[in-house]
Amino acid sequence: MSLTSIFKQTDIFYGLTPSQLERIAALCQERRFNIGDVIFQENSIGDEIYIIVQGEVDIQMDPSLVADPNIQPTQPVTITTLRRGQSFGEIALVDEGLRSATARCASNNTILLAISRDNLIGLCEEDPQLGYRLMSNLAADLALKIRSTDLRFREELLYGSRHAKSKC
Repeated sequence: MSLTSIFKQTDIFYGLTPSQLERIAALCQERRFNIGDVIFQENSIGDEIYIIVQGEVDIQMDPSLVADPNIQPTQPVTITTLRRGQSFGEIALVDEGLRSATARCASNNTILLAISRDNLIGLCEEDPQLGYRLMSNLAADLALKIRSTDLRFREELLYGSRHAKSKC
């Protein structure tokens, strides 16, 4: 399967022309992972975005970073599981800040495409139409992910606290 056909299934590349998709494909580096492999760690420096070609990736957060580890277990909490055609690591493109979560491979033979921030931003500067469309799609994708995480957090506060009270 060609990279451009994979990109056509990826929300952040929606509306880009075949030639624009080919230019993005030229920036990609293929990476392979197996179950349990850490792709990147929460609070690490990030400068790449990833697109899943095959397999699954868990996005996890460490609750001990925001809670007393003596009260709460410190096992990572899986926020979501991503599959083929989905992207992650986008925040590194926006603010060059630390990773907000850990990405861990959830299945064997997972294939990812990595695109460096510098290369992608350079392409966006060379082709402002591509840059506008990509950044617009990226903003929509991040908004959807934030809303989904917010909903999950609210459900945990509402139902998690009821569940804890019923145990008392």
